[in-house]
Amino acid sequence: MTASKLPKRKLKPEHEDIVKATLPAVGANIADIAKLFYQKMFTAHPELIANTFNRGNQKQGAQQKALAASVATYATMLVDPEAPNPFEMMSRIAHKHCSLGIVESQYKIVEKYLFEAIIEIIKPTAEIGAAWSEVYWNFANDLIAMEKELYSDAKVTPGDVFMKAKVVKREEESPTVVSFTLESSDEKNPLPKFLPGQYTSLGVTLPDGARQLRQYSMVSNGEAGRWRIAVKRVDPVESAPAGEVSNWLHKNAQEGTEIEATLPYGDLTIDLESKAPLVLASAGVGCTPMMGILAYLVANDKQRQVVILHADRSADEHAMRDEMEEMAKDLPNSHMISWYHKGVDEETHHCKKGFMDLSKVDVPADAEVYLCGPTRFLQSARDALAGKGIKEGHVHYELFAPNDWLLPS
Repeated sequence: MTASKLPKRKLKPEHEDIVKATLPAVGANIADIAKLFYQKMFTAHPELIANTFNRGNQKQGAQQKALAASVATYATMLVDPEAPNPFEMMSRIAHKHCSLGIVESQYKIVEKYLFEAIIEIIKPTAEIGAAWSEVYWNFANDLIAMEKELYSDAKVTPGDVFMKAKVVKREEESPTVVSFTLESSDEKNPLPKFLPGQYTSLGVTLPDGARQLRQYSMVSNGEAGRWRIAVKRVDPVESAPAGEVSNWLHKNAQEGTEIEATLPYGDLTIDLESKAPLVLASAGVGCTPMMGILAYLVANDKQRQVVILHADRSADEHAMRDEMEEMAKDLPNSHMISWYHKGVDEETHHCKKGFMDLSKVDVPADAEVYLCGPTRFLQSARDALAGKGIKEGHVHYELFAPNDWLLPS
């Protein structure tokens, strides 16, 4: 779906006035609304937190921030004619939903508990409730339409995205990163092709019986049959729990291990027909989608101009560093710069604000820029690129956490 296919919706006039008037109050309480909403929904539907939603993000409050940012951004678009169309935000959400097998009927579940939370916290009148119901269903229907198109493109029934895959190779890429090469467990149905930069969701059953899903970018070149992903072990820190799925994979996944995988999704993909210069900027394990893009270019488009930028704690902890450097050498119009700094704050997952100094990097004015890394890295890089005159529409993101980077930096 292109940006032009996400309609600039209009609320009913009487609802538009109400939303304009109440947006500050809802915005001021939306974080509390989101927190209560998830509590209510997971109490009524414990299978959702066990088998679909990311329990780690819930513990950190990341998903609550993401919902708050997304709803506030979308509502603002509906009542402010100058607000940008949030297509890229919606596209990221739709791709993530499809990678989790989300279906249309689940939006009714969300509505029920979201509005129970709204009623409990801000006690709206019937008119205010009706106005915000229209906001919600505009938001939901846009996502439903995008997700239907993604499922249709994949030629699957909505939600039918899960496959069985087996590990055929395991490689230690750094002290904390392991790569896994996967093939289909069903020889008659090989793993499909994917676009450079896309990811798959891997599902594992944990000791408590929960089936948790996490997204991992492909680091191979997009060919069907074999996928290669890289997984960073996530150790617990004061601000975040250990990674449930990543650590299970590090400990348990060996050659022959069977795991659940989904069809490839993700919109951090390059335009395969374009010849515009590319800038690939990453921090930590954010290098993984960039590896998939580079692998594709080496195999299919060696003359493309590419600037490769990466920040990490050290050269040893830069996963697949030698491989990235070799691919850069294979691309005659590429230039690679790396930043290493042992003193980086652990809370930012390898990259403190300003660590990657883009002021010293020549970014072509017509470049398409791709970013992947932790939230503070995205915020810092976004600001630096804007300072260099790079238009916002030329900057594309992949995220470690949900869309909380949309909140002010």
